[in-house]
Amino acid sequence: MSLQIHINGKLLPQEEAKISVYDHGLLYGDGVFEGMRIYAGKVFKLEEHIERLWESAEAICLDIPTTPENMAAAVNETVAANKDQDINYVRLVVTRGAGYLGLSPDKTSHPQVIIIADHIELYSQEKYKKGLEIITASTIRNHPAALSPRIKSLNYLNNILAKIECVRAGYPEALMLNHKGEVAECTGDNVFLVKQGELYTPPLDAGLLAGITRAVIIDLARQAGRQVHEVPLTRHDVYVADECFLTGSAAEVVPVVKVDYRTIGDGKPGNVTVALQKAYHDLTMKP
Repeated sequence: MSLQIHINGKLLPQEEAKISVYDHGLLYGDGVFEGMRIYAGKVFKLEEHIERLWESAEAICLDIPTTPENMAAAVNETVAANKDQDINYVRLVVTRGAGYLGLSPDKTSHPQVIIIADHIELYSQEKYKKGLEIITASTIRNHPAALSPRIKSLNYLNNILAKIECVRAGYPEALMLNHKGEVAECTGDNVFLVKQGELYTPPLDAGLLAGITRAVIIDLARQAGRQVHEVPLTRHDVYVADECFLTGSAAEVVPVVKVDYRTIGDGKPGNVTVALQKAYHDLTMKP
């Protein structure tokens, strides 16, 4: 049984779900997207993801041809249509639409709204228990004055180049620095450090995406009585941290036990990381 893909208000079998080769999302990466997790048949933090999608679209002058309420209904319809499949993730994409060759958005019409419900697994279950070993990429994050990191656009080449670096070096993930040499994020995840029981994570102006899971973890940590500091961080801070972990909708909460061949803490997922993993899991399972 094939997956059902939602395109412009219609559910289509996976093999029939197509868009024009002249779509500017394909030609120029002109569009925005969101990735969302499904738990017990329900999309986690759907409202927050749709709000961020609209903000990204507004930032690139892209008019989404529906309402947030109708978009949420379409996402839920797509999930329900694939409930008998092995799905745990939704990719929501809005492109500029088909047009002619040339950069101008005026050459396009009819933005495409695409909703895909499928399965995703970034890391093996062993990595969630034993932790990741990662490296720092030489590819830095895009300068925020050139392209705001708050925009979750279809143009992910910056992150892809960093991912190519780490994969070719034999590592699953890479730390990315900003133009100041400060820690920004990883290729697809936000970064947290733990030092003496307190959490540290780069501020949004360090050049990172304002992650939905990042915000959830900050709230969970504070609810548990832990201090959370959003401050500039360097690789030195990473190397001397007691714990390190990454967060993202697809990644969830994954420990990091070694960075640039340096062991973090005692080389095992720390108590704070494990506690936040459990708190996050418990939250996602709430009806």
